[in-house]
Amino acid sequence: MLPAAPDEEGAAPVSRYAERGPLRRISDVIFRRPETTIFIVCIVLIVYFSIRNTAFYSYTNVVTMAQYIAPIAVIGAGEVLLLDLAEIDLSSGQVFLTAPWIVVLLAQRGVPLGWAIAVSLLCCIAIGAFNGIIVVGLRVPSFVATLGVNYVLAGFVLIASSDITTEMVGTTGKFGQYFGIGNWAEGLWALGIVLVIWALLKGTRFGLHVTATGGNELGSAEAGVSVRSVKIRSFIILALIAGFIGIVDAIRIGSLDPAAPGLNEMLSGVSAAVIGGTALTGGQATVLGTLIGAVVLGVLEDGFNLIGISANWFILVEGAVILLAMGINVQLGRATAGTAR
Repeated sequence: MLPAAPDEEGAAPVSRYAERGPLRRISDVIFRRPETTIFIVCIVLIVYFSIRNTAFYSYTNVVTMAQYIAPIAVIGAGEVLLLDLAEIDLSSGQVFLTAPWIVVLLAQRGVPLGWAIAVSLLCCIAIGAFNGIIVVGLRVPSFVATLGVNYVLAGFVLIASSDITTEMVGTTGKFGQYFGIGNWAEGLWALGIVLVIWALLKGTRFGLHVTATGGNELGSAEAGVSVRSVKIRSFIILALIAGFIGIVDAIRIGSLDPAAPGLNEMLSGVSAAVIGGTALTGGQATVLGTLIGAVVLGVLEDGFNLIGISANWFILVEGAVILLAMGINVQLGRATAGTAR
């Protein structure tokens, strides 16, 4: 491409980016990040519901929101790894519900609580590894493979529990306070897990390989990236953290319902990821945006309850928010690409 001709003074022409005003340049920089839009929406929602009902920012209500947001944020952060790979795990919500059942079934047979939790988490790792092996080994689409595993786990829980609601173990003493009963226990565990996933994705070779594989799987393989290993490890990480936060959540609640639909938790996590700016096509992921997306879902549901709007409207609004977020992210992506060119 030939260099641009100098102007009448003999100086090089000013670039198109430099010609823009300072406010336009600042907005271009800010809105290149996919989390920005949903963060602004989150702040607006918090302000709106705070004005509509002052109980929204009360201590008790904030704790309740944190407990609701925690599992969505953790499952969403784990799903980000797979969405970045252009994969998905539909069984993560059922793993979330199955892990505490394994703890209870072992405890009922005399296994100490600590060992029961350890075995349960090992089972979660095995489930994640099985998902990954089926996907990369047998080349079964992740949607189909993990949907099948979801129903297998749901059937296991119903059979093992005889379809009877059961009390969760570990709900007393200091252990229970640290792992669920304490007001901020579940929220702090969730925040810690999300930060670890963020650091893993942004600051490690593994995270670099995840993003590279999602952007160009063939090119990554030719560059020496072990694509199969990256995918299997991502499935394992998601299953492990989903199982752990499931145990913490069950300790907080104090009981287990075998008929609870695991797909609901998974869909909420994926919704948070999508709302936060993670692309379903791979190669673009944001754990921070997922956390903000989970907060938005929590604020919406809690705010609707406080101002007396039916919970049915939350489902409708959640779908609309996902569609709007996807549309905005696509347009921002195109705008960013145009600016880069």
